[in-house]
Amino acid sequence: MLRRIAPALLAVLLSALPARGQDAPVSATVFAAASVKNALDDINAAYTRNTGRKVVASYAASSALAKQIEEGAPADVFISADQEWMNYVAQKKLIVPKSRMNLLGNRLVLIAPKDSKLDDVKIGPGFDIATLAGDGRIATGDVRAVPAGKYAKAALEKLGAWKAAEPKLAPAENVRAALVMVARGEAPLGIVYETDAKIEPGVKVVGKFPENSHPPIVYSAAMTVKAKGDAPKYFAFLTSGTALVVFERYGFTYLVKAGP
Repeated sequence: MLRRIAPALLAVLLSALPARGQDAPVSATVFAAASVKNALDDINAAYTRNTGRKVVASYAASSALAKQIEEGAPADVFISADQEWMNYVAQKKLIVPKSRMNLLGNRLVLIAPKDSKLDDVKIGPGFDIATLAGDGRIATGDVRAVPAGKYAKAALEKLGAWKAAEPKLAPAENVRAALVMVARGEAPLGIVYETDAKIEPGVKVVGKFPENSHPPIVYSAAMTVKAKGDAPKYFAFLTSGTALVVFERYGFTYLVKAGP
């Protein structure tokens, strides 16, 4: 009799236990520039370990995310790769003004596939990137909207290379898409952030753009006016010592004073 009852009893007991891998309650939804994905994924995992609550992250070009927020997407936190798209949502009164902060800095670099013969390219006034690309294309973010592309255009204009380079550009929907194009050998050159190049083994940095050739690369962060629940706790975690270590490990410059 006991042998017949035991399996049923075991099933009841097991059904009362939480399912393995059961989702933790959601703390916040963050819309973030594609270039912060690897670092922010690690930070979000650390937040979940510390609090038992998870973060839902959506990554894309800052331009696309800002438009989604404008259209009513349920974001609690927005991290933009430039000031312009944060200004855009601010003008639409979609963020909490007092929460806005300059969170991270980055650098603009020239990349090539890892097996490219190019190396140690000097980038300065008169830089002839068009000739360097040969018959190939130059991958970067869409210069009309994607921050990485806008920084790239500004740098090429400042260096006198824009007119020749423009016809050879291969605009991507975000900087990570441009990175993939170069890693796959679909473009011999790309202009991306230094942090992107660091996480992709299929590319190498062959040159760095002078910091004075383009506006400062500043990632800004803010809570949206729709922020709910304990989203403020997550937002504060972005300025914690834990976040500082992760962001710097991925090559970002941390622009805020780290908390506990």
